[in-house]
Amino acid sequence: MSITGQLLTTAMASIAFVGCGMTVAAQPPDAAPRRREVVVNGKRIKTIDVHAHCIVPKAAAIINHPLEAPGLLMDDTSVRLAAMDAQGIDVEALSINPFWYRASRDEAAELIKVQNETLVEFCGAHPDRFVAYATAALQHPELAAEQVEYAVKKLGFRGVGVGGSVAGEELADPRFHPFWAKCEELGVLVFMHPLGVRELEPSGRLNGSGLLTNTIGNPLETTIALSHLIFEGTLDRFPGLKICAAHGGGFLPSYANRSDAVTRTFPNRVGPLPKKAPTAYLRDGQLFFDTIVFTPEALRHLIAETNVNQIMIGTDYPFPWTSTEVDLVLNTPGLTDDERIAILGGTAAKLLGIAP
Repeated sequence: MSITGQLLTTAMASIAFVGCGMTVAAQPPDAAPRRREVVVNGKRIKTIDVHAHCIVPKAAAIINHPLEAPGLLMDDTSVRLAAMDAQGIDVEALSINPFWYRASRDEAAELIKVQNETLVEFCGAHPDRFVAYATAALQHPELAAEQVEYAVKKLGFRGVGVGGSVAGEELADPRFHPFWAKCEELGVLVFMHPLGVRELEPSGRLNGSGLLTNTIGNPLETTIALSHLIFEGTLDRFPGLKICAAHGGGFLPSYANRSDAVTRTFPNRVGPLPKKAPTAYLRDGQLFFDTIVFTPEALRHLIAETNVNQIMIGTDYPFPWTSTEVDLVLNTPGLTDDERIAILGGTAAKLLGIAP
C-alpha cells in the first residue's frame, strides 16, 4: 500500500488494535517464539487474514465515541505480531467496525480523513505484515463515494470496510447506489462486517443467556444484508462488485435454497425476481466469505454451497472466537493443495493487491 511522506512514528502512536500441513520445531523453554511458516506440499505459503480489527482513537474522539472494550487497545505492536507469528498469519487486513454512521457530514468528513490517513501510514510502517480497508461515511453516500476514490487513487487502498446496515438503513437501499457504483468502478474489495440487529434489542428477544446479541445477532444481520442485496437487485445492478461477508456469510449459505424456493412458491409476492436463482449469487464470484465457521465440516459445507475460490481465512483478532484458522484449512479433508493455497492467502492476495 502506498503512503504519504508523513512521519510513520506518528501513525504508530495513534492506532490501537481491537478487536496439519506443517510442523513446528521444538524450542527450549526460554527461547523466543519462532514465526510459524505455513507450508503446503513443500511450498512456503503467504497467509492473509482478511478479518482483523483495530481502532484509531484520534478519529473516535472526534465524535466522543467511547472505547467499547479494553481489548480494543494494544499499545505494543509486538503483541499483535507475536500472535500472528504463533498462528502462522503473515499479513492482516485491518478493519474498523463503523461507529460513525450517525455523524454529521462535517464530523464524518474529518473522522474518515484522520482514520484513513492513520491506517495507511501505520501499514506503511509494517508493509510486509499489514494492509487495511479504507473507511467511508455511508450515511452520506456521495461523500462516501468521494472518500473511496481518494482512498484508492491517492492513498493506495485496495479495499473498503462497511457495516451490515447504515443507522438502520439497508445497504441495498437505492440511495447507496453512488457508493456501490464507485466501488465497482475502482474494483475494490468491500469487507462487510455486521453491527448486530439492534432493532430487535428493545423487544427483548435477544436478552437472557448466550450473548445472543452477538452469537445470533451478528450473523443474522449479515444474512439479512446479503438477502436484500440479492432480492433488491443491487448485485444485478453492479455485477462487478466484490463483497466479502464476515463470519462465513452468516446463516445464508446454510439455508440459501429456501431463497430459491420462495421464488417458486410465492413468485408474485417476492417482488421483482432477481436475474438468477438466489443461490447462484453465492457462487458467481461477487460474494466472498471468511472461514470463521469453526469446524472442518462447517468449512466443507460452506465451500460446497459457495465456491472454494471465494473463501479466505479470517481470525476476528483480537476477539478469541478462533485462533486456529490456518489449521482449520490444513485439516479440512477433501481439499487439493491449490485449494488450500487459495483459501490461505492466494485469493486475498489477488483481491487486495498483495504480492504472493
